[in-house]
Amino acid sequence: MKGIDHRVEAFELQLRKAGLRMTQQRRLILRVLAEADDHPDAKCIFTRAFAHDPTLSLSTVYRTMKVLETQGAIERHAFEDGVSRYEHADQAHHDHLIDIDSGEVIEFSSPEIEELQAKIAAKLGYEIVRHRLELYGRKLDKPAGRKRTQS
Repeated sequence: MKGIDHRVEAFELQLRKAGLRMTQQRRLILRVLAEADDHPDAKCIFTRAFAHDPTLSLSTVYRTMKVLETQGAIERHAFEDGVSRYEHADQAHHDHLIDIDSGEVIEFSSPEIEELQAKIAAKLGYEIVRHRLELYGRKLDKPAGRKRTQS
């Protein structure tokens, strides 16, 4: 719970820096987002929060997510399905594999891929400052060693 509480506090700080008043509804949105271990979209965050506060509006969720994104507290991913999904910006670098049949988003890290990208950039006279890698695929069978998240 400590990690979640820390995230909520960090999110609150970002909203205050942006000049937003901290309401109970915003705190609820921040709690739902901090507890998410998947890549929820705004409607999913709304549904989870609405279960605790039926007076919450979807527009409040969208405004809150936009400010958190602008402040760098969350990252927005627009995968090929066109839906913006969010994740915490304080995570270690990772890439995504998206199952095109189920929509499942699988996070992975690969030192080999990172090294290859750096070599390619250097060969072309560049240093990588940042990147995103999204792979889209269809499940063949059961590979080992992956962290699954459902979107």
